[in-house]
Amino acid sequence: MRIAEIWRYPVKSLQGERLDAAHIGEQGVEGDRRWALFDVRTGLGLTARRHPRLLWASASLASGSLVITTPDGTTDATSGALSDWLGWPVELRAVDDPRPRRYETAVDPETERQWEAFDGARGSFRDSEESVLSLISTGSLGEWDARRFRPNIVLDGAGEEDLVGTRVTLGGAVLEVRKRLGRCVLVTRPQPGGIEKDLGVLRQVHRMHGGSIAIGAGIASTGAVRVGDALVAAEPVPAW
Repeated sequence: MRIAEIWRYPVKSLQGERLDAAHIGEQGVEGDRRWALFDVRTGLGLTARRHPRLLWASASLASGSLVITTPDGTTDATSGALSDWLGWPVELRAVDDPRPRRYETAVDPETERQWEAFDGARGSFRDSEESVLSLISTGSLGEWDARRFRPNIVLDGAGEEDLVGTRVTLGGAVLEVRKRLGRCVLVTRPQPGGIEKDLGVLRQVHRMHGGSIAIGAGIASTGAVRVGDALVAAEPVPAW
């Protein structure tokens, strides 16, 4: 398999940016999930699971500086501007903020009537510490738009699930593939560019993939990657 697409999402649950090349550091793609929005009233982190509107704003990095663009075209990466857009007080926090990180997930994705909170990962703003880089293949995606699953790497080919438990080389980086990634209601959310709300996506992921699609990896050795780089499987690694 080879890299078909590289994606970076500077702000958790906002749209990201597609790259031709990237540096893979200890926390995954450099600049990925380095910021997140938090509700000032509850202290909870905002995600598109609970607040689908987030997916209609986008985030990118320009010369290392964060740029957030809201649907009206405004570019302002400040807590005040984002509070005005959403309609309630929120705070944009950077990855080095020491305060607790708690997010919400739907108990029943079909009804979304009940939500429960959980602790997120340290480091970059992710739900789990088990993986800092996500990969999915075009074979697994089929006709789905990759943005539904917010991967960092799209691989041209199929069979990425067979890599779980192995150490692989991807461009100049070495990855430890730790797990298949379980999916939640976020994959059903509408997004710009013609991605419609579709509860059938999650149902199909459960029916055909046991509720998990894509793989999550840790970083054994940092390095540069670019579109077209090959993924080379190597030796198995102990369970993480």
